[in-house]
Amino acid sequence: MADQIAVVGGVDTHTDFHQAAVIDTIGRHLATAPFPTTPDGYRRLLEWMRLHGDVLSVGVEGTGAYGSELARFLRANEVTVVDVDRPDRKARRVNGKSDPVDAYAAATAVLSGRAQGRPKTRDGIVEAIRSLRVVRRRR
Repeated sequence: MADQIAVVGGVDTHTDFHQAAVIDTIGRHLATAPFPTTPDGYRRLLEWMRLHGDVLSVGVEGTGAYGSELARFLRANEVTVVDVDRPDRKARRVNGKSDPVDAYAAATAVLSGRAQGRPKTRDGIVEAIRSLRVVRRRR
């Protein structure tokens, strides 16, 4: 069996689905696919990425919002997660809004080193304060 290549993933997150992309270590686009935002969808997303090679890291947009559960799942499965900012407005106007393009951009941002953000863990003191604020706003 031949050695697997190393790959980097990128994910553009949404409420109902996440668009994922996989690139190799020189930036070649290998594949993109959408996955539902469910535990089974997260499992399928990771299995799909691993079909393309040894996953070095995954850039996820919005690890403190839509991507929080996915980021938690990936970390629990010993995948390095990098928090990626969404593309700036100027770049989005030039390239147009496209979920596959945004997922690919997240992967290339990780590969190039432009994205180095630590994913939000949504636990600890900050999460406790956020939870209290949410409850107080509902009163």
